Amino acid sequence: MLKSPAMMGKWRPPLALVVTCLLCFAVALPLGGVFFFRIYENQLVRQAEAELIAQSAALAPVIARDIEAALPADTPLGAAAPLATPTQEEPYRPIMPHLDLADKDLLPSRPDARPPTSPPDPALLALGVKILPDLLAIQRTTLAGFRLLDAEGTVIAGRNEIGLSLAHVEEIAAALRGEFRSVMRMRISKHPPPPLYSMSRGTGVRVFTAMPIIVRDHVTAVLYASRTPANVFKNLYEERNKVILASVSVILLTGLAGFVFHRTITRPVRELIARTRAISAGDTAALRPLSHHGTAEFAMLSRSFLDMATSLAHRSAFIATFAAHVSHELKSPLTSIKGAAELLLDDLEANPQTMDDNDRRRFLDHIVVDAARLTDLVSRLRDLARAENTPISGTATLDPVLQELRKQWPHLEINAQGDVHRQARISTENLHIILSHLIDNATHHGAKKVTVEAFADKEILQITIKDDGSGISPNNATKIFEPFFTTRRLEGGTGMGLSIVRAMIEAHSGFIDCLDITTGAAFVLRLPLASGAESLYVTYIGLRLRRFLLCLIVIASGLALRCFGADIGLPVAIVKYGGSILWGAMVFLLAGMILARQSRSQIASIAAVIALVVELSRLYHTPWLDTFRISTAGALLLGRFFSIFNIVAYGAGIILGLLMDKLCERDAARL
Repeated sequence: MLKSPAMMGKWRPPLALVVTCLLCFAVALPLGGVFFFRIYENQLVRQAEAELIAQSAALAPVIARDIEAALPADTPLGAAAPLATPTQEEPYRPIMPHLDLADKDLLPSRPDARPPTSPPDPALLALGVKILPDLLAIQRTTLAGFRLLDAEGTVIAGRNEIGLSLAHVEEIAAALRGEFRSVMRMRISKHPPPPLYSMSRGTGVRVFTAMPIIVRDHVTAVLYASRTPANVFKNLYEERNKVILASVSVILLTGLAGFVFHRTITRPVRELIARTRAISAGDTAALRPLSHHGTAEFAMLSRSFLDMATSLAHRSAFIATFAAHVSHELKSPLTSIKGAAELLLDDLEANPQTMDDNDRRRFLDHIVVDAARLTDLVSRLRDLARAENTPISGTATLDPVLQELRKQWPHLEINAQGDVHRQARISTENLHIILSHLIDNATHHGAKKVTVEAFADKEILQITIKDDGSGISPNNATKIFEPFFTTRRLEGGTGMGLSIVRAMIEAHSGFIDCLDITTGAAFVLRLPLASGAESLYVTYIGLRLRRFLLCLIVIASGLALRCFGADIGLPVAIVKYGGSILWGAMVFLLAGMILARQSRSQIASIAAVIALVVELSRLYHTPWLDTFRISTAGALLLGRFFSIFNIVAYGAGIILGLLMDKLCERDAARL
């Protein structure tokens, strides 16, 4: 069966690669949703914490000045504040938000206030009354609640709980020791939240911060602030345009995954099933390549199936034709033997006998000749059957086989030239049978000289055999490979030699044809070359070298894009995600260079796992890892911030690397 260029040359993604990509899509969608909501909720909590820190840090110096102005110099103060003297290396003492919904330190709701052990200072109570309007005005704007506590933890300003103690609350106790503390506590709302809001953990917590107010190096008061983080669904509604865009993107990606699955798997399977049913019903027109193969595996499956179906159809036609030829060839000698035997029997029974000894000898000679022809036919039929089922294992070279043939035909000049030392994928015995049949035919047609030329081309060993005999007429050239066709029937030829040769060569996935030349006869044989371990090793060395050079090109392109892309006016998105695409291609090529013996689909799967792990690692933070990420090498290798879009870019880069590797292999094969 002739294989169309579309079946052989067109690159198609392997089924494993398609399934891996679809699984990555399936994993990315829920992971993206989980990461989005969890990270977004956590961001809202930290945003609330950061705002409370900023507001408390702004109010604390103002309250400290008012307290210092209102209190006499001999007024006893609270605990001594820890010394935190700025240095030249670290002139700032920032308070960074650190609360995380994923932590297990979510505290229960805030304990109720208790009666104080001692009444608060009247001067501080008066100051609290003075500050209260400002705190309420801030609350109306920022939605943050504030309470001012004295050095004993008693509330001196706030909407309620004035005169009660909160010193037993964990964060306030830390602030009374001079430490800033922020915590998350379970939120008890007076009104039940809407059902949709209950899906968000952020609505069930409240952020508390306790800022110590330092006067004369002692803790004089504590500014206690609290706020509920913004609701994630309310923020999503405010960002509804972006949410709609993201939803549309997810729907499009899902539709794309379904389309790819249908085109690469579902449609080829259905077409192959329909083609199988048509062939089973006897429709020979169905013996053609599928219109769409989808993946490389389906292309191979379709080709193998059609080859098998075509081979069975040809074998069925061959058996029918061969049976007709055999019956015809056996009929003539059998009829002749039967006629001669009947005449001899009739003469034996006649009285008197009419045949003399010469007549009887002539009939007996006919019987012997026809019996010998039957013997030759049966022997050739046995050889043909053996050739149809010949074992195809082993390797052979031309040179030793030609030496044996020279001994077998000492009066025939056999010359050899070309790649006679290259190994073909055929046993020495079978190669000897093929060449001996061809040389035997040449000698029967008057040949005195035979020339054998061998030429190795890629994976094929082409052998051309020429002789100086009487040659083959153009009319007979199209029939010489048919069983029982012979021009030497009177000389005892059976017409089975070239049929046996063709059957044996085709059994070894080879090909034979008769060439049109002016003098003598010429045949061309094509046999597959044997691929040894050395050539396989050289193949892997070349594959690794090619991928190494491609990797260098990709790395240079990525560095150039990141370093000079913005300077030449490229958009930020192209510089960022273009670099991510090239990074994914680099990972594929590096994995392919190390795992050269694996298939491209396996390498792509491994590269996808590596890229996903690297991207997810950005959610993990440690001091040494963050320090490395800040460096140029760390930013290029690991990146700094997690992004779902980076995962998509890495996938595109892996596909780009796979295509580059495939195209370079094809160009190398053409060279």
